[in-house]
Amino acid sequence: MSLQPETFKSLVRVAAERVIASAPELTSLDQAIGDGDHGYNMKRGFEAVLGKLDAISEQPFDEALKTIGKTLVMTVGGASGPLYGSFFLAAGEALSHDKHLPEDIADVFGSGVNAVCARGRSHAGEKTMLDVLVPVLETLKNAAGQSDLIARVSTTAAEAVERTAPMQATKGRASFLGPRSVGHIDPGARSSCVLVQAVCARLEGKQ
Repeated sequence: MSLQPETFKSLVRVAAERVIASAPELTSLDQAIGDGDHGYNMKRGFEAVLGKLDAISEQPFDEALKTIGKTLVMTVGGASGPLYGSFFLAAGEALSHDKHLPEDIADVFGSGVNAVCARGRSHAGEKTMLDVLVPVLETLKNAAGQSDLIARVSTTAAEAVERTAPMQATKGRASFLGPRSVGHIDPGARSSCVLVQAVCARLEGKQ
């Protein structure tokens, strides 16, 4: 089974719309431990993606993901633009090297995660978006081929983002707060969760 272009387009649309709708929540989370601009920045970036969606959906999947990545780098701003951009650029590059969707989703997603790690010089456990992306990747690997994979991925993302609250940030703007960063959900982890759960909901026919 291969991913159909119309399905890909709908996944991008739903994910972008969910991020845009979540802007107030993301802003509130970022006001607590960051610069307070994460929601606005993500909204701006994914509005730009929506504006290009027809053209993006006409491209091969690898080039489409790279276009999304470049668009986010140019429009999101802050630290999130390069990080999310790197994820999509690397995922697209993986598809350029004999990988296919959906069968190679773990490898493609893993390439994106590795790019975020490299770009941010970070790893899971530092109260960042990686604290959602890494557990999701592990679920994609460990539950591959199981009938409830999509539901497991969605649950993993939801549980992972909640686990960032008791963490002390050691990367990014929140790290300046030291112990005061404890007790707050990481906004980057939350936006990653929003994206993952939007895709899962669309694949399950819930959105």
